[in-house]
Amino acid sequence: MMSTRDLVLTALFAAIIVALGLLPPISLGFIPVQITAQSLGVMMAGVVLGARRGAIAVLIVLVLVAIGLPVLSGGRGGLAIFASPTAGFLIGWIFAAFVTGYLSERLVNHQQSALVQTVSFFLTAMVGGIVVLYAFGITYLATVAGLGFTKAFVGSMAFIPGDVIKAFVAALLGRAVMVGYPLLPSRA
Repeated sequence: MMSTRDLVLTALFAAIIVALGLLPPISLGFIPVQITAQSLGVMMAGVVLGARRGAIAVLIVLVLVAIGLPVLSGGRGGLAIFASPTAGFLIGWIFAAFVTGYLSERLVNHQQSALVQTVSFFLTAMVGGIVVLYAFGITYLATVAGLGFTKAFVGSMAFIPGDVIKAFVAALLGRAVMVGYPLLPSRA
């Protein structure tokens, strides 16, 4: 059972992910995936809320998409999104937030220096928000869009620099929240 606080926090981060969708997507043209700011919200949900609440925040967004609300970047929404070549990235958001949060819960604590906390948050956002997310997105893109794994993988590498910047921003936010209002579950 989730507490009222947990419900409010997950709804808040779902709203943040949706708000990041207001920024227009950037199309690269050579791959049917667009650059959006929403993956930053997924990373932030993981580093700030932890595994369970971060994944639930993403699930809320995906439910809103499924019922047809235009909450994805570019004003997209509806069940057809889940049949598009980019659906693997959307499904991957759940696992990206969960893994980022899981690792954050285990690798970051209050006894660490500010630098160690920030670097740990950065690494967790990189693993969850890039490695895990790309594993889902590239695999789905390769099979559904018929690009083949190599072309989908190489095409997706264009997104790495931006996603590294997003991971850094998520790490800075995670560190700021850790100092001011720690939300990660306390450890025994």
